[in-house]
Amino acid sequence: MLDDDLAILEVLKDTLEYSGYTVNTLSRGDKVFEKIQQYHPDLILLDVMLAELDGREICRNIKQQRDSANIPVILISATHDLSKCLNQKGAPDDFVAKPFDIDNLLDKIEHQLAA
Repeated sequence: MLDDDLAILEVLKDTLEYSGYTVNTLSRGDKVFEKIQQYHPDLILLDVMLAELDGREICRNIKQQRDSANIPVILISATHDLSKCLNQKGAPDDFVAKPFDIDNLLDKIEHQLAA
């Protein structure tokens, strides 16, 4: 999970761990590929608005790399309607708008992990 808002990271981490998931967090986008190599995640939650990078660009880069292209990515955004870009090259597998309902997020995570 990548978000530069530490409060959101903590709340989501606690919630997802309570739901039975193992969660690794990252607050800087420039370290995402190190984390992918280190942990081999089953899914990536990625905020769009990061201080130093655009989450959409990080998503495109993840989807273009052979080692990470098949990892489901769910983008989270308070300011963008990402539904229009879901079928484009390098697009996320799904998106959630902030503020989000945690049950909806959990459903989307389960759906992506089951796919």
